[in-house]
Amino acid sequence: MKRRDFLRGAGVALALPALDAFALPRAGVPRRMLCVCAPLGIHPPNFFPAQAGKDYALTPYLEPLKELRDDFTVLSGLSHPDVASGHDSGYSFLTGAHHSGFMRGSFRNTISVDQLAAEKLEGQTRFPSLVLGCEGVGMSWTRSGALVPCENFPSSVFARLFLDGSAEEVEAQRRRLRHGRSILDQVREEVRGMGSAVGAADREKLEEYVTSVRELERRLASSEAWSTKPKPKVDAKPPQNATNNADVIGKARLWFDLTRLAFQTDSTRLVTIMLMGPSAVPPVPGVSMGHHDLSHHGQDPGKLEQLRKVELELMKAVGELLTGLKESKEEGAPLLDRTMLFFSSNLGNASSHATTNLPVLFAGGGFKHGQHLAFDPKSPPPLCNLFVSMLQRLGLEEDRFGSSTGTLTGLRT
Repeated sequence: MKRRDFLRGAGVALALPALDAFALPRAGVPRRMLCVCAPLGIHPPNFFPAQAGKDYALTPYLEPLKELRDDFTVLSGLSHPDVASGHDSGYSFLTGAHHSGFMRGSFRNTISVDQLAAEKLEGQTRFPSLVLGCEGVGMSWTRSGALVPCENFPSSVFARLFLDGSAEEVEAQRRRLRHGRSILDQVREEVRGMGSAVGAADREKLEEYVTSVRELERRLASSEAWSTKPKPKVDAKPPQNATNNADVIGKARLWFDLTRLAFQTDSTRLVTIMLMGPSAVPPVPGVSMGHHDLSHHGQDPGKLEQLRKVELELMKAVGELLTGLKESKEEGAPLLDRTMLFFSSNLGNASSHATTNLPVLFAGGGFKHGQHLAFDPKSPPPLCNLFVSMLQRLGLEEDRFGSSTGTLTGLRT
């Protein structure tokens, strides 16, 4: 609103008072969110503390993070209600969508928490979000329930983030973006012309389609605007893609380092990473079996010992990520204070395929940490309550998401 605006009526004009709406918008503190899923679970006895509250004893998996104890919260007991057991529960990991067993012909997902935030924050960064994966599958979903394609190669993502093309390449990209928008304009007009010739159900489907086209147009317009701006420069070498498909930890470290660079340069504020769950043997000393086989241990002592070695290395990598975010500064503040890390799994117990009592490490973001928040696994709040708290911390006015009943009690900023 502008101060010169007037209320007009009955032949008179009345100047508006100095409303809050006249004030220039203040640039808020940029806040970020990283969601990481370990699809083969985290062995509960090695992760969850026995005591609740602040004075809990560190477990083997939390020991590598002991210097960061005041920067994270352990959450136990949480789950998504009405999500069936099994690996297919990963489809609902960031959406909370209900299903009684994944059936590809009938299940329709809902929007994931990162993509909802990307819609709201669109245009503030060059990339609304980064969807990263290790085996060709991510965990981000559009509003229409479509899986967002994930990036599999760190070198390609590094190039998108930080390497400028030649002037000819940049102009060619702009032409492609403009051409895409012109096609969408034509399709939208043709769909509108069909509206009067179809029934109510078809009109509803067409309206959904037009809405999707409109959303894509906005994204294309934003991409075209960013295509004219130079990319940030970083003092880092392009990463080399992992050549060993079983290297669970190596691939995780590559994605973690790249995420930190993306946040440091404010190239994006939303990242999701689906880690690996391979059947091949990971290159971890003392490990001779595939990670997937180890996670389905059946309480075999030998498998549990090897699983501990693999998961302990993963927790060390998480600790390195948190340390890097804490040591990086933005306007004098640790980047970790402005970055929420949600690290968890869609499986509470991979050996039994259980989806209750999910292992959750929640770090950073300016929350008061250093505690173990233990909820009753028999009647817990929905995991989506945490997602609502995260959305609100991003500055979004969201009171509900998925199966949520509110924000998560016990979390304070």
